[in-house]
Amino acid sequence: MNLSLSEPQKQAVSMKKLWSFFLPLGISASLVTISHVIINSTLSRAANPESIIASYAIAMSLLAITERPAVLLRQTCSTLVRDKRSFKSTLTVAQLVFASIMLLGFIISYTPVGTLIFKGVFGVSEDNVHDVIRVYKVLMFVSLFSGIRCLYHGVIIYNLRTKWLTIGMAIRLAGMYALSLYFIHTGVTSGVVGAIIFLFGMIIEAAVSYSEGRLLVRKMPEKLDNHPVENKHHVFSFYRPLLLSSFISVWIGPAINAMLGKTWDAQLAISSFAIAASLVMLLSSFFSYFHQIVINFYRVDPLAVRKFILMLGFIPAILMGLIAYTPAGVFLLEHVIGVHGRLQAESIRVLQAFVLFALVMPWLDVMNGLVFVRGQTKLIFGSQIANLSFTFITLLIGIGLAPEWNGTIGAWAQSIGMTAELLFVALALKFVKQPDPVPMGKRG
Repeated sequence: MNLSLSEPQKQAVSMKKLWSFFLPLGISASLVTISHVIINSTLSRAANPESIIASYAIAMSLLAITERPAVLLRQTCSTLVRDKRSFKSTLTVAQLVFASIMLLGFIISYTPVGTLIFKGVFGVSEDNVHDVIRVYKVLMFVSLFSGIRCLYHGVIIYNLRTKWLTIGMAIRLAGMYALSLYFIHTGVTSGVVGAIIFLFGMIIEAAVSYSEGRLLVRKMPEKLDNHPVENKHHVFSFYRPLLLSSFISVWIGPAINAMLGKTWDAQLAISSFAIAASLVMLLSSFFSYFHQIVINFYRVDPLAVRKFILMLGFIPAILMGLIAYTPAGVFLLEHVIGVHGRLQAESIRVLQAFVLFALVMPWLDVMNGLVFVRGQTKLIFGSQIANLSFTFITLLIGIGLAPEWNGTIGAWAQSIGMTAELLFVALALKFVKQPDPVPMGKRG
């Protein structure tokens, strides 16, 4: 089923309105990185920080996969929820998602499945697997509260109350920092400390989102005329392709890291790629909500949306170009991140290959926003297959022809994979017939 949603009529949207909507989203996305800095700096105070940070990082790697279905509720809710009935339908789907995630978490944490996953997939040694599972026993609850947060984020975003995302993130960071000071004072003994700090922060953010989101839901009409979302089956038809596509995308990172192990200097390749990728994510995170601009305003004033995105869309590539091709990058790596020598030089090379990624990423986000507006989320499944396929092909070619490129192979693979994804979505939007739009009604 296609759920194509539109506003009842076009009207002018000012740049001020777009900025007031987008700026809090960008700031909250950027602030997420600080939460990880708080946790890592706390764990580094332990007597044996290497093993403790490693146990936390490995458990977090699995959380990134198991949390993904909950995070997708943000786009689903902001696109589909327009009245109390559509919210109730989305909430029903969300509850099923939460129950499934928690069941999976208990299976991983309290059965031999967890040991098999961490030893077989993540390569954790027999001596350390128990510590990793202890961390995951706490982190699995992060998925639940992250899902609650994202569900109500969708309501908040549609009602243009995006300042509450920044407020929630600021309160979350304050709570995490206060708890980290407590653990630093009492002593950091395991990676569980990092998991507890992360869970505490997520509970805070979920509570803020729930408080504001519930007030907005109460103000919604019971049922809007002609709104197509009336039951959980309508929501599933939108959500299911997103979920399936996420199961494809989660293999991109592991595929890159696995293939980088076959370069001439595997350790240098993996470490330089990790440093460069973290910088890219830091720079591009602010611009990762273009799809919400499209979802909420494209049907209202497409010209204003195009103007706004053209004004900002090239900034990530410009910033990445400055870092990769000017002395600014060397200064940043040496004096801010603390990377020197051969690793610094290799990281610069990887950053140069990531300029294409920074150029493509904003426009892919815009195209995905158009997919959401048209309700054709099945297209994202195909685009993720294109991404994974071209990523893997580039990795094979790079390893076969130029293994001395080390981490640069991973950056080119990820950049070309994302370019393939963008081209797929752009062509699909052009040639796949758009369903007739259905009025969404006015905001409450």
